[in-house]
Amino acid sequence: MSTENENDLLLKIRDLKIEGYSDEEWVGIVHGIDLDLHRGEVLGLIGESGAGKSTIGLAAMGFTRDGCRISGGSVQFDGMELTSKPKSELRKLRGSRIAYVAQSAAASFNPAHKLIDQHTESPVHYNIKSLSESQADAMELYEKLRLPNPKEIGFRYPHQVSGGQLQRAMTAMAMACRPDLIIFDEPTTALDVTTQIEVLAAIRDIVEQFNTAAIYITHDLAVVAQMADRIKVLLKGNEVEEADTATMLSAPKEDYTKSLWAVRSFRRPEKQRPTADSGEIPVVSVDGIDAAYGKGLKVLDDVSFDIYAGMTVAVVGESGSGKSTTARCITGLLPPSKGVIRFNGEELPPSYKKRTTDQLRQAQMIYQMADTALNPRIKICDIIGRPAQFYSGLDGAKLKTRVEELLDLIELEPAQYYNRYPPELSGGQKQRIGIARALAAEPSFIICDEVTSALDQLVAEGILRLLDRLQNTLGLAYMFITHDLATVRSIADEVVVMKEGRVVEQGPKTEMFTPPHHAYTDLLLSSVPEMDPDWLTQLLEQRGVDNIGEAAGN
Repeated sequence: MSTENENDLLLKIRDLKIEGYSDEEWVGIVHGIDLDLHRGEVLGLIGESGAGKSTIGLAAMGFTRDGCRISGGSVQFDGMELTSKPKSELRKLRGSRIAYVAQSAAASFNPAHKLIDQHTESPVHYNIKSLSESQADAMELYEKLRLPNPKEIGFRYPHQVSGGQLQRAMTAMAMACRPDLIIFDEPTTALDVTTQIEVLAAIRDIVEQFNTAAIYITHDLAVVAQMADRIKVLLKGNEVEEADTATMLSAPKEDYTKSLWAVRSFRRPEKQRPTADSGEIPVVSVDGIDAAYGKGLKVLDDVSFDIYAGMTVAVVGESGSGKSTTARCITGLLPPSKGVIRFNGEELPPSYKKRTTDQLRQAQMIYQMADTALNPRIKICDIIGRPAQFYSGLDGAKLKTRVEELLDLIELEPAQYYNRYPPELSGGQKQRIGIARALAAEPSFIICDEVTSALDQLVAEGILRLLDRLQNTLGLAYMFITHDLATVRSIADEVVVMKEGRVVEQGPKTEMFTPPHHAYTDLLLSSVPEMDPDWLTQLLEQRGVDNIGEAAGN
């Protein structure tokens, strides 16, 4: 970080107040925040859902979401007052001198345009680079961020790459104009631990090389410890405290900050699968399945595992390892080319189109991004009620009663939430609605696809406790797809480790976390960030990387 003085001061926010319009009145959501950011410095913003982190990050660009407004204070970028600047002038800054990396790349990219076309738009528009120069630079950044086939991947559409790859492509796009300030809004949420290391190292390298300032918004305390020079803690739009990273981690002053450091205490007892002579059969049995996209791209190779009633099997691995593809095969969305899927001993047709309504009902999914999984224009009662109506034939008063029962089950008050729309809910509340929608079909098996990765740690722990309670109450079997090994430790009974479409190791959780490990499992475990500001640098040194940039270049 550069020496802090007034000449280095890039962003100066004073007494920032932001309001949101609700119930026909303006309500305060950010209450008088001050913030200084120098060139080459990274400021971490942390706090639980609703703390105002993303709202402040957007305000640093002179921007507010629909239904919000800056009602007071000052936002100065490089000496320019953004709150009074015309929109036409602000548009010239955004994308060129100030860039934003959103949490949900899937919701942010235009699905109708190739990645490289979206990458080159800003540098060409602002006359920073020609089209050919921008394309070449994109490929260099793709390589730096460890994207596969960096000279070719940009010519794919967003739906043709994995979520982790898409997030890295968005990070590259933000760097296209070499901005003075980048707002990173949960940029590694969708990434597995090994990819996360590469992206974090590349971000740090870019910040250092170009003396770029950054605001790093995250709910992952171990990640912010690696990235930030200083940390500001927020709660409900107010500042709790601010300090340099080492001081904040070792000696936080406020009780709220200490509570953030202490989360993830939930660790339920591990359950043992039934013995072979018990006669109990798995709810789900995946037996030797292969799968491919198109004619030649094989993505699963001889994948096998079982999931018993009342148990949770966590499936872990890097982006592209085949976790979500296996889920697609189980649900029949991608028919396997070889092997068999069984439910309670009954062989299922490979395609969902040939499965009975009852077979479809038995397996449901809870998705990673509740923001994109819930239709924002449909009321909560209809989102939950539709599967109950489709699978159970309920309507009228019986359907209303069932929806209210499900809202009670997920610990949301029916009278308050029945007629709301998804945009009126917090991230954790939306994820609970996703759980209720899955439960409405009365399944015996639920696939949880990264259901806590987009949530802050306090909210995520609440979701894990809810899932555990529902499992114990209803006897559900869970397949828990995740890259978060802390979540695996919290909720899993058994672990399946996948790499490049194959199962490389599987077994009870206690055995999987006890050495010796398979080399790939050991790589995953050693890649989990720790609450130590020097952890990333030390890890790179242990792996033979001389500088941060090489981590993403090798």
